[in-house]
Amino acid sequence: MARYKAYDYNQATMIPVCLSEQLEPGTLEYTIHYVVQERLDLSAFDLAYCNDSQGRPAYDPRILLKVILLGYSRGKLSSRKLEAACKENILFMAMTCGQTPDHSTIAGFVSGMGEGRISSLFAQVLLVCEEEGLLSGTHFSMDGYKLSTNASKEWSGTHADLLKKKKTLEKLVRDTVREHKHNDRSRREGADAAIKRTEKLKRSIAKIGGFVAENPPRIGRQQKEIQSNITDPQSAKMKSSHGIIQGYNANAMVDELHQVIVHGQAFGEGDDGALAEAMLEGARQNLEAAGRGGDALQEAVVSADTGYFSARNLEACQEAGVDAYIPDPHFRKRDPRFAEAARYRRPTDKRKMDYQSKRQWFGPEAFKYDAVSGRLICPAGRRLYNTSKNITTANGYLVSCYRATKSDCGQCAFRKQCLRNPESNNPRQVRIFNGRVTETITSAMKHKIDTREGRAIYSRRLGIVEPVFANIAAQKGMNRSTLRGTEKVNTQWKLYCMIHNLGKVAKYAHRGN
Repeated sequence: MARYKAYDYNQATMIPVCLSEQLEPGTLEYTIHYVVQERLDLSAFDLAYCNDSQGRPAYDPRILLKVILLGYSRGKLSSRKLEAACKENILFMAMTCGQTPDHSTIAGFVSGMGEGRISSLFAQVLLVCEEEGLLSGTHFSMDGYKLSTNASKEWSGTHADLLKKKKTLEKLVRDTVREHKHNDRSRREGADAAIKRTEKLKRSIAKIGGFVAENPPRIGRQQKEIQSNITDPQSAKMKSSHGIIQGYNANAMVDELHQVIVHGQAFGEGDDGALAEAMLEGARQNLEAAGRGGDALQEAVVSADTGYFSARNLEACQEAGVDAYIPDPHFRKRDPRFAEAARYRRPTDKRKMDYQSKRQWFGPEAFKYDAVSGRLICPAGRRLYNTSKNITTANGYLVSCYRATKSDCGQCAFRKQCLRNPESNNPRQVRIFNGRVTETITSAMKHKIDTREGRAIYSRRLGIVEPVFANIAAQKGMNRSTLRGTEKVNTQWKLYCMIHNLGKVAKYAHRGN
C-alpha cells in the first residue's frame, strides 16, 4: 500500500517576512518605491488635509501613489482590485508597510488629483529621466490611442437624435401602460414587470430631457453640431482598431533615444487635426521643468502620422519652431518604393482598385483642348464652353472649368460612358488643373515628405512611438479609463505615461544607457 507524507491544517506557522527585501533593486516595483519616496515632492497634497489638530490620521499620499502606480502597471485599474491586492499580495503589502487603504480612498485620491498636481508629478518623473540621461531632445514623435471609458455609446447623439429617442421612449411608455391596463382587466400576471418597465423608461426620458435642457449643442471644429453623450458629455464617439468606442483620444509625445514620454494628454475628440498646438506646448513646459530650457523644442524634429496632417497642426509646428514631418494620407502613392504595393493588397482592396481603374465614364484626359476657340472637345466632337477662368482653389491650384450644353449631352450616343448618372438632366462638366499658383503650408509639407531625406526621417516614427502604446495598452493592460470627464481621464492617462517612464528608469538607469 502506498504511503504519503502526513499533513495537518490545524497548525500555526510563523513565516518571517522582511518587507524591504520584497522590493528588489532593478525591478519596476523598486523603482516606483524609490522614485516616489526619495525623488518626488508631494507637499502639494498636504493642502487637501485639514486634520492637524483633530480628525483621524490620513494615509500618506506617497503610500497611495505607490499602490496606484504598482497596481496600474499590473493591469489592476479598479480601486476594489487595488484594495484587495493590499490585503493579499506581498508586494503591495511591502509597498504600503502593511496598511490597507479601502477602495473609496484610492478612487478619491486619483479623481481628486487635479491638473496641477498630476502635471507636477509627471514633470518630476521626467526630471528623473533627464538626470539619468534618458532624453536626447532631438527627435520627438506624436501619436494617439483611443481610450474607451465606462460611458455607453448608446447614449450619444446630436440634440435632434436625443429628442427623437425621447419620443420613441415616450411611445414605448404609452404602449406599456396600455398593455398594463389590458393585463389588469384580463389577468394579473405580468403586471409587476410592466410597472417596472414603465418606471425605467420614464427615468430614461427624464434623463434625456434634463440633459438637452441643461446642455447646449456640442459644436465641432467644422462649426457643425457633433454628437454629445449623456453619461459623459466630455467624451466622444470615435473610431478605433476595435470598432466604434465612446471615450477619449489619449495622445503622447515621445523622445527618440529611449522612448520616454515627454508629454501625455487626453482629449475629448477623435480628430487629431487640431491637437498639435496643445501637445507641443505641454511638451515644452515639461522639458523646461526638466531643465531643458524654454527653447527645448526649437529646431527639434517632430514626426506624426497622417492623422495629424492639417493646416492648423502645421501652423502650430511652424510657430513652435520645430522641424515637422507630417505626411498627407496619400503620401505612399507617390513613394516609388510602394509602386508594386498593389500586388500585395487583399482581394477586397484589389476589386476596389480594379473598379476605379476600369471606370465606365470618360476622364478629363479624354477631352482635347482647342487653342483657337479656347474650348474643350469631347469624345463625341461637341464643344464645352469655359464657365470661368483662373479659379484658385483653397490648396493653391489654378483650375479652368468647362461645361457642355444640355442639348449636346441630351442626345449624345456616349451619354452612358460620359456621365456618372446618365438618368439625370445635368450636362457633363470638366475641370482642368493648370498647376499650382501659390505654395501653401500643406503643399510644402508634401514636397518635404516626398524627398529622400523626408522619407528617411519619417520612417523612424514607427520605432519611436508605436512601441510605447504597445507597452501601455497591450503589455501592461492599461487600455481603458475607469473615470469620466476630461480632467479625470487626463489624470489617469498621465499616470499611465508615468508608469511607462518609470519602466524606462528601471531598465536603463545606472547601466551606462
